[in-house]
Amino acid sequence: MKKLFLTLAFSLIGVMSFAQIEGKWKTIDDETGKPKSIVEIFKKNDGKYYGKIVQLLIKPENNNCVKCKDDRKNKPLLGLEIIRGLSKDDDEFVGGTITNPKDGKSYKTEIEKDGNTLKVKALIMGIAVKTQTWHKVN
Repeated sequence: MKKLFLTLAFSLIGVMSFAQIEGKWKTIDDETGKPKSIVEIFKKNDGKYYGKIVQLLIKPENNNCVKCKDDRKNKPLLGLEIIRGLSKDDDEFVGGTITNPKDGKSYKTEIEKDGNTLKVKALIMGIAVKTQTWHKVN
């Protein structure tokens, strides 16, 4: 019985840690390949996942999202919610949006966890136009 309980407990822990995207992630700049920011992903009361910039690793052109077109327009980058409304679907997180503060554009997004990395995809008409790899921050 003890063996069965331990096996069940470890498999649950394995499933939970595999599917876990909550926490802090280091983003990498597409153009330079250098670390750009730290984004914290969290779950809200609506059961969906969101992500906000909690640290800037390179000095931005502007400290505010001057090119954002929605409620984030001219808001400080620090604390800016760039991921909104992701839902968990098996081992992927789908149905949300990601905003690029540099150009203010929002894209549908999907995120897939692979060990200590996230594959963050920006989609146009269901096709990944950009994929970034984010790294877990301990």
